[in-house]
Amino acid sequence: MAYPTDRKYTKQHEWIQANGSTGTVGITGHAQESLGDIVFVELPKVGAELAAGKSFGTVESVKAVSDLYAPASGTVTEVNESLATSPESVNKDAHAAWMMKITLKNPKELDALLSAADYEKYVAEEGGH
Repeated sequence: MAYPTDRKYTKQHEWIQANGSTGTVGITGHAQESLGDIVFVELPKVGAELAAGKSFGTVESVKAVSDLYAPASGTVTEVNESLATSPESVNKDAHAAWMMKITLKNPKELDALLSAADYEKYVAEEGGH
């Protein structure tokens, strides 16, 4: 699977696409494949303060409920409201179905995340594709 190179990835299978001090966050194609059919996405409220590595919500599939982890610290500025009624859009295109946008507290935190190539290698080593 090819992962977009314009973003960074976490070992918990989230992605973040930074644009200046704003970050757009979602889950990876590998994550949605592992989860199966997604039936519900719980996201934080606008204004919520997030800490890198801490849970910010959950994604529920027919198989399990999984926590979502913030790839960086910041303040939630927008959530993708359409996921409340169409959570399956994450299954259709996980890299287009963003979950939230945040104002980054410290953009340097992104330096610690994986590149697309490193993430792909990590997934392969984990027994993925």
